[in-house]
Formats: sequence, C-alpha cells, structure tokens
Amino acid sequence: MKLLRVGPFGKEKPAVLDRNGKIRDISQQVSDFNPDTLNFETLDKLKKINLETLPEVPSSTRIGSCITKPGKFIAIGLNYSDHAAETNAEIPKEPIVFNKAISSMVGPNDNIVLPKLSKKLDWEVEIAFVVGKHAKYISEKNAPNHILGYCIVNDVSEREWQIERGGLWDKGKSGDTFGPTGPYLVTKDDIKDVQNLTMSLEIDGKRMQTGNTNKMIFNMNFILSYLSNFMSLYPGDIVTTGTPPGVGMAMNPKQFLKVGNKLNLKIEGLGEQNTKVVVE
Repeated sequence: MKLLRVGPFGKEKPAVLDRNGKIRDISQQVSDFNPDTLNFETLDKLKKINLETLPEVPSSTRIGSCITKPGKFIAIGLNYSDHAAETNAEIPKEPIVFNKAISSMVGPNDNIVLPKLSKKLDWEVEIAFVVGKHAKYISEKNAPNHILGYCIVNDVSEREWQIERGGLWDKGKSGDTFGPTGPYLVTKDDIKDVQNLTMSLEIDGKRMQTGNTNKMIFNMNFILSYLSNFMSLYPGDIVTTGTPPGVGMAMNPKQFLKVGNKLNLKIEGLGEQNTKVVVE
C-alpha cells in the first residue's frame, strides 16, 4: 500500500494510491499520517476499504511529505561501503547517528532553498524506514515487526556547516527544505526485498548517484535494533539510512548545488522526487 499526503503546504490530507495508480482521499477514515495514526491498526483498517469507492484526487494536486510531525527524524551517516570508499573514510564499527530537524521536511517535489550563507550544498538519495510500533531493546530478528514502511529522503547537506564549522553534523543537515520526503510511504508488504533496491539521483539530467541498498554496512533491521538500545522509538519516527556514492563533496573537483539545478531521485518501488534549487 502506498500512503501519501496531498494538498497545499500545511493543509495536506491523507490519501492512498489505489491499484490503478489513482490518488484516493481517505481523510474521512484517517485524520492524517502522524504519530497518532502511523501504526499497524490503521493499516488493517485501510486494507478493509474498497479504495475505488473513495473520492479521487486530481493527479495535479501537490504531494506533501508522506508523514507529518514525527517525534524523531534520525539519520545514519557513512552507511554504504562504496560511499565510505569514495570519501576515504574508514568503515564505521557502529552506526553513525545524527538528527535532522523535523522542520527540514518538505514534499518530494517542493523547492530546495539555497540558504543565504550556504557555500557547499550537497545531495544524498536515501531510503528511510518509518516506525509503526513502540521499540525498546528490540532484537534484529524482531525488528521487522516494528517497521511500518519505507520512503525516499533526500538528505540535503550543507557541507561547510556540517564539517568545517565545528560541533555535530546536525546544523549542516537541518536547514529548511533539507529533507524532501516521499512521495509515498510504501508499506513493507509491498516491498519484496528492501535490502536489494536500486537507487539513483540525477542533476539536470546527468546521473550523479547510482547505488543499491545491498551495499549498506548496517541493514535497516540492525539499525532499528541498535537505536532501540539507546532510546525508545515510537510510531511515526523516521530513520533515514545513508547514501550511495556520487555526492558532490567526493568529486574532483568538488561540485555543489546551484540555483536552478533540477534534481530527480528514484528508489525502486518507492517512486521518485523532482525538486528544484531556488534562492532564499
């Protein structure tokens, strides 16, 4: 099942894609896709509905982030072996964990705003998982029982702020519009093998990133289990799990986003994003 949110920014309504690819309004059945509703009980309820009987939403309607107001927006760094290699970084012995501000989340096709003080704005196509059940001290074996589904995240990163300005990575990862999310939250039963999905990112039609989730150093079940030893994870929490090679800071010469650049991100089975870089 593909869950999404549609409508103007801040006024999105929950929707679902039917078997014919049409967007159906489910706001009469679910208030929104947030920590109160992103759980397996909601999915069971939606599975019993004949989606074709629900109001159709025009395909031209704006798509917002597929979830809203998560309790946590956690990210994992250097989690692809080929990305670690391109940055000349050692393979982490444990997951590198940082946070993205929840306020960075925008829709999959919304503009990415180049901040006034930004010099090195970079891109990162990533797959994220969304928690659907409270997780605390969860084994890797039981982790799938706590994952509701998956979505695309562009972990937009200001590299000067992240690397050269001291402190943690968070300030380079949390700018407004630094977290395009969606278009869909795809429930796990719709993904055959989440650890074997192709990924890509293009800028102005030129392929920059090509990868596969089979190159992850720490798989998603391990990451959920690992995090649950340090903190409780709750329904609606989102964890984005790292990027494949092809980021701008690893190029020679380095390349960063400019106003007018158009980005296309794809992950097999999860749809695509189409964004544009604009001036603040």
